[in-house]
Amino acid sequence: MIRLVIGYTWDGAVLPEADRASVVLTLTESELVIEVDAPYRGDPPPTGPVGPTDRLWEHEVIEVFVVGEGERYTEIELSPHGHHWVLRLEGIRSPMTRGIPIAFEATIEGERWRGIARIERSHLPDEPVRCNVFRISGVGTARRFAAWVPVPGPAPDFHRLEQFGPWLL
Repeated sequence: MIRLVIGYTWDGAVLPEADRASVVLTLTESELVIEVDAPYRGDPPPTGPVGPTDRLWEHEVIEVFVVGEGERYTEIELSPHGHHWVLRLEGIRSPMTRGIPIAFEATIEGERWRGIARIERSHLPDEPVRCNVFRISGVGTARRFAAWVPVPGPAPDFHRLEQFGPWLL
């Protein structure tokens, strides 16, 4: 088990304590369990039903990236409203599988939201080597991007795998 704190803006500025989120990752023989505790900003939820939702990154979301060798990675997106989206990619932004089913529950409690997700280990890279977790919230000019390990560059880009932190599980 490891607790990762999303404590920076995407480009490296330190976030105030109230804007930080934590993501606890626990890897077992059969699954990855993800526990989220994050600020809730009240962004509008996706219009579709709770469950797998494409383009979830356009809404308030926590994203977990698990990276293996050869740019094989799994991207897990979790929303405070119970929506989720999971992709397996081989190469930067090259999805091989989309809408992978997971078990996910989320609750909003005042100014924070909590969630727990379970994803089968078979949907992760065989040998994870790097990871990162991100938080996206806000609408329009209030849109904010935060990270465990910053990914500086000309604009927020959460697919800069070479800048991610080590896989610590």
